[in-house]
Amino acid sequence: MRLADPLEQLRGGLIVSCQAYPGEAMRDPRTMAQVAAAALVGGAAGIRVQGIGDIRATAHLPVPVVGLWKDGDRDVFITPTLDHARAVADAGADIIAVDGTRRDRPDGLTLGETIQGLRMHTDALIMADCGSLDDALAAEEAGADILGTTLSGYTGERPKTTGPDLELIELMAARCRRPIVAEGRIHTPAQAADAIAAGAFAVCVGTAITHPSTITTWFADAVARARA
Repeated sequence: MRLADPLEQLRGGLIVSCQAYPGEAMRDPRTMAQVAAAALVGGAAGIRVQGIGDIRATAHLPVPVVGLWKDGDRDVFITPTLDHARAVADAGADIIAVDGTRRDRPDGLTLGETIQGLRMHTDALIMADCGSLDDALAAEEAGADILGTTLSGYTGERPKTTGPDLELIELMAARCRRPIVAEGRIHTPAQAADAIAAGAFAVCVGTAITHPSTITTWFADAVARARA
């Protein structure tokens, strides 16, 4: 059963992205479900997971689950087609995250056509992972319910900032009507707070909370530099 009002549950809150890359020790739906449960204990207002197995393993949680399916080696690989999006919905996601850029999609559909097709299939909300203000404006026009800054710095339209793209959040907050989820390179609590201050509706953090391999390298590199 889908949650009554996922957006209200996410308002002003933290979404924790629980993902592991292929071949990693934690790449297992049961492990990701346990990580998600631990994040809820810490106060997460929502969870973001990748892959049909992970979505099914977390669909029972009492918070909104943002589901996506990364597939393919093209530029557009986050829930790249309508079929992928329908499968994410069928797995139990409350919110379906799709590539929200203006780039060509593998199935030849526009983002608007993808969203229209999803509306006929599910009542789940749709989050557009954008890379620029123009992406966000186009995604809003196409009917997306939520706009994310997920792809800022990865599509060539904006520089890859060392932290969150606060400027993009501010631009989107000033021009867009839909809720904005700040996502991408948010590595500290202070940066998460800055994203809210810049106009984000909610903040999504992944690597800094749920990716121990990366976090370990941060500390290991710091120790190595100090030793040198």
